[in-house]
Amino acid sequence: MRRRLWFPLAVLAIFSVLTLLMTWPQAQLLSSDATPHQDVYFNMWRLRWIAHALTTPAQLFDANIFFPERRTLTLSDAMLVEGILAAPLTWAGLKPVLVHNLMLLGAIAGSGAAMFALVRYLTGSRGAGLIAGIVFAFAPYRFDHYMHMELQWAMWSPLAFLALHRAYDTGQWRYGLATGGCMALQMLSSIYYGLFLATLLGIGAVLLFPRDRRASVMVAGRVMVAGAVLAGVICFLYAQPYLRTHERVGDRPVDQLAAFRATGGSYLSATPGSWLYGDTATRGAPERHLFPGITALLLAIVGLLLVVPSRRVIVYLLLMVAAFEMSFGLRGYLFSFLYDHVSAFRGLRATARLGLFVLMFLGVLAGFGYAALAAGRPRLWRALLLGGCVTLLLAEYRTSLELTPFSNVAPPIYKMLSHQPRGVLAEFPFPRVHELPGPDAEYSYLSTFHWFPLVNGYSGYYPSSYLERAERVRSFPSQAAMIQLRRDMVQYIILHHSTYRPSVLNDIRTQLVRDALVVEVGTFDAADGPATLYRMR
Repeated sequence: MRRRLWFPLAVLAIFSVLTLLMTWPQAQLLSSDATPHQDVYFNMWRLRWIAHALTTPAQLFDANIFFPERRTLTLSDAMLVEGILAAPLTWAGLKPVLVHNLMLLGAIAGSGAAMFALVRYLTGSRGAGLIAGIVFAFAPYRFDHYMHMELQWAMWSPLAFLALHRAYDTGQWRYGLATGGCMALQMLSSIYYGLFLATLLGIGAVLLFPRDRRASVMVAGRVMVAGAVLAGVICFLYAQPYLRTHERVGDRPVDQLAAFRATGGSYLSATPGSWLYGDTATRGAPERHLFPGITALLLAIVGLLLVVPSRRVIVYLLLMVAAFEMSFGLRGYLFSFLYDHVSAFRGLRATARLGLFVLMFLGVLAGFGYAALAAGRPRLWRALLLGGCVTLLLAEYRTSLELTPFSNVAPPIYKMLSHQPRGVLAEFPFPRVHELPGPDAEYSYLSTFHWFPLVNGYSGYYPSSYLERAERVRSFPSQAAMIQLRRDMVQYIILHHSTYRPSVLNDIRTQLVRDALVVEVGTFDAADGPATLYRMR
């Protein structure tokens, strides 16, 4: 029992150390710095909102942004698993940036450890598991999405395939239920990955069922049906608020699907910060740097050529091809079919994110390749082979990270606001529609220090009411803008000075006082410099 507990903890520790190495100097700046992107604000807002909602009467999905819209947490991935796991850290008083970085780096290490478990089970080789885990955890895709926390929480996908294999091999109920549980956890961690996993896991289950199992047809079928029912019930319940939101916001525009699909060049492109392959970044685009590395490709080829063509190797090759083809979006066949027949896929935008599953299946094949090269060799030869492969992979995947400080405390103006009677807040400047998101992501995060309803907001979708409001308040503080704010029941306004030219700022403040539209509470420091807090009359 002690060994069974010790071994996975040791594997997780190894990948934790590798994660700190591959993301250095992030470990030195855990409490203060993150990658300079508005989604970091969004991540921290979601984590803190879930922690807040779990301990207050607030409705979980009725988050405080885009007031008076409802179910605003469902305008993007809610990150429910991440939020629940991070909540105790928030309640314990850890700094928001520290909580964010622990959840981010923990997801990368956990993904590597989960991949290790899958490939070790398939090959019986710890070295193969280590190589596959490195491919899955540290390829350029990971650093291209370093700002997207939900896209780092991918450990449930290899665990789902591991549970599937064990269910087929043993016929035990717990593994069938574990397959469905991992499927549901992936959906609750990342809807993108949840939908992709459901598709690819279903394909894998069908391909593996006829011959790659030890349990009888009836036993294997029953346990897998149980897992499917468990996943279906959980995902159905989780989907309900999203379905109501979808009725309001509709499908993703087709032009967005075209803009965020993979191309052939995407798989030849690494991130700009890659030490070895940074010059290939121009072949891709943001979120479409999918190069898996030469070492992983060579090991996968070895796995296909040297391993006796077992059903498992062939199935994982077919799954990799399916994920690759789907990543081309509407330019491919499989995603086009799903888009036409499954409404959930019409809410997706970036099919290039299927590149993670290409990596996962490639990692499995690379693990088979290493196992074939190491089989029957002396221990020293295996150690040198493993050390060489690991060194090459880590060198190929090493990437320079750009980090910048984020605030952990409420600026004085938000401290002052938090002591005012509760009311709806609007912050200016309000971004123009063609300039979104502007400062709204930061406004959302700063709202976690007072939790007042906020008419500003940042998410994957923008409600039509928000876009209409943005147009109407462009002329703030005109009569039309003030009518809109009153219609939104706004009681407080924060005017940030630093983003206005001095003459424009002076005109706005003079008009507000002259027309007696508001009462000035005072001018205080904000995150971006001085700002004035007003109370609507």
